[in-house]
Amino acid sequence: MELLLYLLLGAAAGVLAGLFGVGGGLIIVPVLVFSFASQGMSAEILTHLAVGTSLATIVFTSINSMLEHHRQGAVRWPLFRWLTLGILLGSVLGALTAAAIHGEWLQKIIGMFALLVATQLLLNLKPRASLDVPGKPGLAVAGGVIGWASAIFGIGGGSLTVPFLVWRSVPVQQAVATSSACGLPIAVAGALSFIWTGWGNPLLPSWSIGFVYLPALLGIALTSMFFARFGARLAHRLSPLLLKRLFALLLFSVGLSFLV
Repeated sequence: MELLLYLLLGAAAGVLAGLFGVGGGLIIVPVLVFSFASQGMSAEILTHLAVGTSLATIVFTSINSMLEHHRQGAVRWPLFRWLTLGILLGSVLGALTAAAIHGEWLQKIIGMFALLVATQLLLNLKPRASLDVPGKPGLAVAGGVIGWASAIFGIGGGSLTVPFLVWRSVPVQQAVATSSACGLPIAVAGALSFIWTGWGNPLLPSWSIGFVYLPALLGIALTSMFFARFGARLAHRLSPLLLKRLFALLLFSVGLSFLV
């Protein structure tokens, strides 16, 4: 039953990764938190385990989504390179920050972030292209902030990277595609950092490597790799407004449940 849940979760995360340029973490983290709680895992570590596992799964969704967007010729690789410089450092700092936060408070922080993203999606709020693309130092600093926040929330950074790039006059499809590529360094650096910070924790369940739970990683990765390409194809063909609003309602329920 748990494996079926992880397979379905991977399919949903993959579509979201390709469609919106997010890594699916805003869905993966809450579902894993509830799943781990039902399995009787310690409240002290289950949120950290959900975030670390989410980042590990995004490694797979981001690769497939990135390849599909690259095939469409939409990834802005020069922007990706300089954003990545900041992302790598920021992701490590974000994992260290999350490790220092108690599990209950980490849930509340994630819940508040989910409500903010839901509000943005439900109202279809979009930044206006008001500034030019920043220089290399500006991109690196922005990448650091994005990497830091993404590692705390267990996401691929699309909720932050896409609005930032659109604000800096990058066309939406290119912003989504470049964000999908940026999800890979965020996920790799973040997952490795969560493995390191959780290494040897006596409260971890069997089949864990630090704060990464291998059964969930395997189940989610199996389906997310396929559905990420499917979502990326949809991003180039469909207007995702209705899907965004449905996703927003889901995030509202997730955010409220985490806060309450």
